[in-house]
Amino acid sequence: MADNDSVIAAARGWAGARMALATVVSTWGSAPRPRGSHLLVHEDGRFEGSVSGGCVEADIMAVAAEVIAGAPFALRRYGVADAAAWEVGLPCGGEIEVMVQPVAAEGFDPALFDAIAAARGEGRALEVATDLTTGRSSAEPLPGAFINRYEPPRRLLIVGAVQIAQVLAGLARELGIATVVIDPRGRFLTSERFPGVTLDDRWPDEAIAALRPDGATAVVTLSHDPKIDDPALIAALNGGAGYVAALGSRRSHAARRERLAAELTTDQIDRIEGPAGIDIGAVGPAEIALSIAAGMVRALHDPR
Repeated sequence: MADNDSVIAAARGWAGARMALATVVSTWGSAPRPRGSHLLVHEDGRFEGSVSGGCVEADIMAVAAEVIAGAPFALRRYGVADAAAWEVGLPCGGEIEVMVQPVAAEGFDPALFDAIAAARGEGRALEVATDLTTGRSSAEPLPGAFINRYEPPRRLLIVGAVQIAQVLAGLARELGIATVVIDPRGRFLTSERFPGVTLDDRWPDEAIAALRPDGATAVVTLSHDPKIDDPALIAALNGGAGYVAALGSRRSHAARRERLAAELTTDQIDRIEGPAGIDIGAVGPAEIALSIAAGMVRALHDPR
Protein backbone atom coordinates (compact mmCIF):
# COMPACT_ATOMS: atom_id res chain seq x y z
CA MET A 1 0.00 0.00 0.00
CA ALA A 2 1.54 3.31 -1.10
CA ASP A 3 1.07 6.44 0.98
CA ASN A 4 0.18 9.20 -1.48
CA ASP A 5 -1.74 11.57 0.79
CA SER A 6 0.69 14.48 0.40
CA VAL A 7 0.78 14.04 -3.39
CA ILE A 8 -3.01 14.13 -3.71
CA ALA A 9 -3.18 17.24 -1.51
CA ALA A 10 -0.42 18.98 -3.48
CA ALA A 11 -2.04 18.16 -6.84
CA ARG A 12 -5.30 19.72 -5.74
CA GLY A 13 -3.48 22.73 -4.32
CA TRP A 14 -1.55 23.24 -7.57
CA ALA A 15 -4.64 22.89 -9.77
CA GLY A 16 -4.26 24.84 -13.01
CA ALA A 17 -0.47 24.55 -13.15
CA ARG A 18 1.36 22.26 -15.55
CA MET A 19 2.54 19.13 -13.76
CA ALA A 20 3.89 15.66 -14.36
CA LEU A 21 3.15 12.58 -12.28
CA ALA A 22 5.66 9.77 -11.78
CA THR A 23 4.37 6.39 -10.59
CA VAL A 24 6.12 3.16 -9.61
CA VAL A 25 4.44 0.59 -11.86
CA SER A 26 6.66 -2.45 -11.18
CA THR A 27 9.16 -3.52 -8.52
CA TRP A 28 11.66 -6.36 -8.20
CA GLY A 29 13.67 -7.34 -5.15
CA SER A 30 14.22 -4.90 -2.30
CA ALA A 31 12.68 -1.87 -3.99
CA PRO A 32 12.58 1.16 -1.66
CA ARG A 33 9.02 2.22 -2.50
CA PRO A 34 5.97 0.04 -3.28
CA ARG A 35 4.03 -0.13 -6.53
CA GLY A 36 1.68 2.81 -6.87
CA SER A 37 3.98 5.33 -5.14
CA HIS A 38 3.88 8.79 -6.70
CA LEU A 39 6.20 11.74 -7.23
CA LEU A 40 4.44 14.89 -8.43
CA VAL A 41 6.49 17.62 -10.16
CA HIS A 42 5.28 21.21 -10.63
CA GLU A 43 6.33 23.25 -13.67
CA ASP A 44 8.35 25.57 -11.39
CA GLY A 45 10.41 22.65 -10.07
CA ARG A 46 8.61 22.02 -6.80
CA PHE A 47 7.82 18.39 -6.09
CA GLU A 48 5.96 16.22 -3.62
CA GLY A 49 6.21 12.52 -2.87
CA SER A 50 8.81 9.89 -3.69
CA VAL A 51 9.33 6.92 -6.00
CA SER A 52 12.63 5.64 -4.61
CA GLY A 53 13.43 7.39 -1.35
CA GLY A 54 15.94 9.62 -3.14
CA CYS A 55 17.90 7.16 -5.32
CA VAL A 56 16.51 8.15 -8.73
CA GLU A 57 14.44 11.24 -7.99
CA ALA A 58 16.83 13.64 -9.75
CA ASP A 59 16.62 11.69 -13.00
CA ILE A 60 12.85 11.30 -12.73
CA MET A 61 12.45 15.05 -12.20
CA ALA A 62 14.51 15.69 -15.34
CA VAL A 63 12.19 13.39 -17.30
CA ALA A 64 9.19 15.11 -15.70
CA ALA A 65 10.45 18.50 -16.87
CA GLU A 66 10.57 17.17 -20.43
CA VAL A 67 7.02 15.77 -20.14
CA ILE A 68 5.77 19.09 -18.76
CA ALA A 69 7.41 20.83 -21.74
CA GLY A 70 5.45 18.62 -24.15
CA ALA A 71 7.40 15.36 -24.48
CA PRO A 72 5.32 12.16 -24.50
CA PHE A 73 4.89 10.06 -21.39
CA ALA A 74 7.88 7.90 -20.52
CA LEU A 75 8.73 4.61 -18.82
CA ARG A 76 12.08 4.27 -17.04
CA ARG A 77 13.59 1.22 -15.37
CA TYR A 78 16.25 1.50 -12.67
CA GLY A 79 18.34 -1.08 -10.89
CA VAL A 80 21.74 -1.85 -9.46
CA ALA A 81 22.87 -3.38 -12.77
CA ASP A 82 22.50 -0.06 -14.61
CA ALA A 83 25.69 1.36 -16.09
CA ALA A 84 25.32 4.38 -13.80
CA ALA A 85 24.00 2.40 -10.86
CA TRP A 86 25.69 4.48 -8.19
CA GLU A 87 24.78 7.76 -9.88
CA VAL A 88 21.25 6.98 -11.04
CA GLY A 89 20.19 3.60 -9.73
CA LEU A 90 19.28 1.54 -6.71
CA PRO A 91 22.34 0.45 -4.74
CA CYS A 92 19.98 -1.39 -2.37
CA GLY A 93 19.77 -4.14 -5.00
CA GLY A 94 16.16 -3.75 -6.09
CA GLU A 95 14.72 -2.64 -9.40
CA ILE A 96 11.80 -0.40 -10.22
CA GLU A 97 9.95 0.72 -13.33
CA VAL A 98 8.57 4.24 -13.21
CA MET A 99 6.05 5.88 -15.53
CA VAL A 100 6.07 9.66 -15.98
CA GLN A 101 2.92 11.12 -17.48
CA PRO A 102 1.50 14.62 -17.89
CA VAL A 103 -1.22 15.75 -15.51
CA ALA A 104 -3.65 16.40 -18.35
CA ALA A 105 -6.67 14.87 -20.06
CA GLU A 106 -4.43 12.72 -22.28
CA GLY A 107 -2.41 11.52 -19.28
CA PHE A 108 -3.47 11.60 -15.63
CA ASP A 109 -6.63 13.70 -15.75
CA PRO A 110 -6.57 16.31 -12.94
CA ALA A 111 -10.19 15.41 -12.15
CA LEU A 112 -8.93 12.03 -10.93
CA PHE A 113 -7.27 13.70 -7.94
CA ASP A 114 -10.64 15.10 -6.89
CA ALA A 115 -12.29 11.71 -7.41
CA ILE A 116 -9.64 10.01 -5.24
CA ALA A 117 -10.04 12.63 -2.50
CA ALA A 118 -13.83 12.29 -2.61
CA ALA A 119 -13.69 8.50 -2.36
CA ARG A 120 -11.27 8.60 0.55
CA GLY A 121 -13.43 11.18 2.28
CA GLU A 122 -16.32 8.71 2.07
CA GLY A 123 -14.19 5.89 3.47
CA ARG A 124 -14.03 3.86 0.25
CA ALA A 125 -11.26 2.77 -2.07
CA LEU A 126 -10.92 3.88 -5.69
CA GLU A 127 -9.02 2.11 -8.45
CA VAL A 128 -7.39 4.03 -11.29
CA ALA A 129 -6.35 2.12 -14.42
CA THR A 130 -3.46 3.26 -16.60
CA ASP A 131 -2.71 2.02 -20.11
CA LEU A 132 1.07 1.64 -20.16
CA THR A 133 1.13 1.82 -23.96
CA THR A 134 -0.57 5.23 -24.14
CA GLY A 135 0.08 6.74 -20.71
CA ARG A 136 -3.60 7.51 -20.20
CA SER A 137 -5.30 6.94 -16.84
CA SER A 138 -8.97 6.43 -16.11
CA ALA A 139 -11.30 5.52 -13.25
CA GLU A 140 -13.00 3.18 -15.73
CA PRO A 141 -11.65 -0.34 -16.38
CA LEU A 142 -9.00 -0.62 -19.10
CA PRO A 143 -8.05 -4.11 -20.37
CA GLY A 144 -4.52 -5.13 -19.41
CA ALA A 145 -3.90 -1.87 -17.57
CA PHE A 146 -1.78 -1.10 -14.52
CA ILE A 147 -4.16 -0.72 -11.56
CA ASN A 148 -3.40 1.65 -8.69
CA ARG A 149 -5.75 1.22 -5.73
CA TYR A 150 -6.17 4.24 -3.46
CA GLU A 151 -7.27 2.98 -0.08
CA PRO A 152 -9.32 4.97 2.45
CA PRO A 153 -7.14 7.03 4.82
CA ARG A 154 -5.86 5.12 7.84
CA ARG A 155 -7.39 6.08 11.17
CA LEU A 156 -6.78 5.19 14.79
CA LEU A 157 -9.49 5.35 17.44
CA ILE A 158 -7.95 5.16 20.92
CA VAL A 159 -10.33 4.36 23.76
CA GLY A 160 -8.97 5.54 27.10
CA ALA A 161 -7.05 8.79 27.50
CA VAL A 162 -4.23 7.23 29.50
CA GLN A 163 -0.46 7.74 29.36
CA ILE A 164 0.06 5.03 26.75
CA ALA A 165 -2.52 6.81 24.61
CA GLN A 166 -0.45 10.01 24.72
CA VAL A 167 2.57 8.25 23.25
CA LEU A 168 0.52 6.18 20.79
CA ALA A 169 -1.21 9.29 19.45
CA GLY A 170 2.19 10.87 18.79
CA LEU A 171 3.46 7.76 16.97
CA ALA A 172 0.30 7.65 14.86
CA ARG A 173 0.79 11.29 13.89
CA GLU A 174 4.34 10.52 12.67
CA LEU A 175 2.92 7.59 10.68
CA GLY A 176 0.35 9.83 9.00
CA ILE A 177 -2.57 8.11 10.72
CA ALA A 178 -5.44 10.38 11.77
CA THR A 179 -6.23 9.79 15.43
CA VAL A 180 -9.24 10.27 17.69
CA VAL A 181 -8.97 9.75 21.45
CA ILE A 182 -12.27 8.68 23.02
CA ASP A 183 -12.98 8.87 26.74
CA PRO A 184 -16.11 10.00 28.63
CA ARG A 185 -13.95 10.96 31.60
CA GLY A 186 -13.34 14.69 31.22
CA ARG A 187 -10.39 14.83 33.62
CA PHE A 188 -8.45 12.46 31.37
CA LEU A 189 -9.52 13.90 28.02
CA THR A 190 -7.90 17.34 27.82
CA SER A 191 -6.16 19.27 25.06
CA GLU A 192 -3.20 19.83 27.39
CA ARG A 193 -2.61 16.08 27.59
CA PHE A 194 -3.36 15.50 23.88
CA PRO A 195 -2.29 18.61 21.94
CA GLY A 196 -3.35 18.62 18.30
CA VAL A 197 -5.42 15.41 18.64
CA THR A 198 -9.14 15.10 17.99
CA LEU A 199 -10.93 14.38 21.27
CA ASP A 200 -14.32 12.73 21.69
CA ASP A 201 -16.03 12.60 25.11
CA ARG A 202 -18.95 10.38 24.11
CA TRP A 203 -19.30 6.86 25.42
CA PRO A 204 -17.09 4.68 23.22
CA ASP A 205 -19.82 2.60 21.62
CA GLU A 206 -21.67 5.75 20.57
CA ALA A 207 -18.50 7.47 19.33
CA ILE A 208 -17.26 4.46 17.37
CA ALA A 209 -20.65 3.88 15.74
CA ALA A 210 -20.71 7.53 14.65
CA LEU A 211 -17.13 7.38 13.33
CA ARG A 212 -17.98 4.32 11.19
CA PRO A 213 -14.73 2.30 11.32
CA ASP A 214 -13.72 0.49 8.13
CA GLY A 215 -10.92 -1.81 7.05
CA ALA A 216 -8.42 1.06 7.24
CA THR A 217 -9.37 1.90 10.84
CA ALA A 218 -7.68 0.62 14.01
CA VAL A 219 -9.47 0.60 17.36
CA VAL A 220 -7.35 0.17 20.49
CA THR A 221 -8.82 0.06 24.00
CA LEU A 222 -6.54 1.19 26.82
CA SER A 223 -8.73 2.24 29.74
CA HIS A 224 -8.57 -1.04 31.70
CA ASP A 225 -12.22 -0.40 32.62
CA PRO A 226 -14.61 -3.02 31.17
CA LYS A 227 -17.47 -0.49 31.30
CA ILE A 228 -15.53 1.61 28.79
CA ASP A 229 -13.50 -0.95 26.86
CA ASP A 230 -16.05 -3.74 26.30
CA PRO A 231 -18.70 -1.60 24.53
CA ALA A 232 -15.93 -0.14 22.37
CA LEU A 233 -14.72 -3.57 21.32
CA ILE A 234 -18.26 -4.68 20.46
CA ALA A 235 -18.86 -1.57 18.36
CA ALA A 236 -15.49 -1.90 16.60
CA LEU A 237 -15.98 -5.55 15.67
CA ASN A 238 -19.58 -5.07 14.57
CA GLY A 239 -18.48 -2.05 12.56
CA GLY A 240 -15.75 -3.84 10.61
CA ALA A 241 -12.58 -2.17 11.94
CA GLY A 242 -9.40 -3.46 10.31
CA TYR A 243 -7.47 -3.83 13.56
CA VAL A 244 -8.89 -4.27 17.04
CA ALA A 245 -6.68 -4.55 20.10
CA ALA A 246 -7.14 -4.43 23.86
CA LEU A 247 -4.55 -3.68 26.52
CA GLY A 248 -4.20 -6.16 29.36
CA SER A 249 -2.56 -9.38 30.45
CA ARG A 250 -3.37 -12.80 29.03
CA ARG A 251 -5.38 -13.50 32.15
CA SER A 252 -7.43 -10.33 31.81
CA HIS A 253 -7.95 -11.05 28.12
CA ALA A 254 -9.31 -14.52 28.95
CA ALA A 255 -11.82 -12.88 31.28
CA ARG A 256 -12.64 -10.35 28.57
CA ARG A 257 -13.37 -13.14 26.10
CA GLU A 258 -15.84 -14.68 28.56
CA ARG A 259 -17.64 -11.36 29.04
CA LEU A 260 -17.85 -10.66 25.30
CA ALA A 261 -19.16 -14.14 24.43
CA ALA A 262 -22.71 -12.98 25.17
CA GLU A 263 -22.48 -10.25 22.50
CA LEU A 264 -20.04 -11.49 19.84
CA THR A 265 -19.27 -14.66 17.92
CA THR A 266 -16.09 -16.61 18.59
CA ASP A 267 -14.71 -15.53 15.20
CA GLN A 268 -15.26 -11.89 16.11
CA ILE A 269 -13.63 -12.28 19.51
CA ASP A 270 -10.65 -14.03 17.89
CA ARG A 271 -10.01 -10.86 15.90
CA ILE A 272 -9.10 -8.94 19.07
CA GLU A 273 -5.35 -8.71 19.54
CA GLY A 274 -4.96 -9.21 23.26
CA PRO A 275 -2.64 -8.42 24.82
CA ALA A 276 -2.40 -5.53 22.37
CA GLY A 277 0.64 -5.18 20.15
CA ILE A 278 3.66 -7.18 19.04
CA ASP A 279 5.63 -8.93 21.76
CA ILE A 280 8.89 -6.98 22.02
CA GLY A 281 9.29 -7.35 25.75
CA ALA A 282 7.96 -3.83 26.18
CA VAL A 283 8.41 -2.10 29.53
CA GLY A 284 6.75 1.24 30.30
CA PRO A 285 4.20 3.35 28.37
CA ALA A 286 6.46 4.36 25.49
CA GLU A 287 7.56 0.83 24.63
CA ILE A 288 4.04 -0.54 25.03
CA ALA A 289 2.77 2.19 22.67
CA LEU A 290 5.50 1.25 20.19
CA SER A 291 4.47 -2.41 20.27
CA ILE A 292 0.83 -1.45 19.67
CA ALA A 293 1.77 0.86 16.80
CA ALA A 294 3.75 -1.99 15.20
CA GLY A 295 0.83 -4.39 15.55
CA MET A 296 -1.51 -1.81 14.03
CA VAL A 297 0.74 -1.14 11.03
CA ARG A 298 1.21 -4.86 10.41
CA ALA A 299 -2.53 -5.50 10.47
CA LEU A 300 -3.47 -2.53 8.27
CA HIS A 301 -0.88 -3.57 5.68
CA ASP A 302 -2.06 -7.19 5.73
CA PRO A 303 -5.79 -7.23 6.57
CA ARG A 304 -7.32 -10.55 7.51
